[in-house]
Amino acid sequence: MKSGIGVGGLLVALAMVLATNVALSAAAAKADESAASEKALRELDVQWSKAASAMDVDGTVSYYADDASLFPPNAPLATGKQALRAAWSQLLVGFSGGWQPTRVEASRGGDMGYVTGTYDIKFTGPDGKPVSDRGKYVEVWK
Repeated sequence: MKSGIGVGGLLVALAMVLATNVALSAAAAKADESAASEKALRELDVQWSKAASAMDVDGTVSYYADDASLFPPNAPLATGKQALRAAWSQLLVGFSGGWQPTRVEASRGGDMGYVTGTYDIKFTGPDGKPVSDRGKYVEVWK
């Protein structure tokens, strides 16, 4: 009786090694895709803040999907481009400051991500008085 791995066992072991290498390569490619998506989201968020700081309503609203929602402080939910434009038109009156991402994560496929961060803004309230606000935010990107 011989001991050791036969040709069949060697082929199975070789196939397992190849499959593992392919899986590891695919996981590494997904990690690279995720890292690239995270970098892109961080850059988009910074550009978006700059558009708001420039009081550019169209530029600010351009970062939203057609069915996106905004949760403005002390105001109703704004969903859709028309409502978003109306909300940002009010928020950008006397606007200064902006926001800064602190954490960005994207799915492995890069089709979904989120950004969290902090903001420090000033704007003119509906009563004409200056409003200052500092806080945290979360964004979901698809």
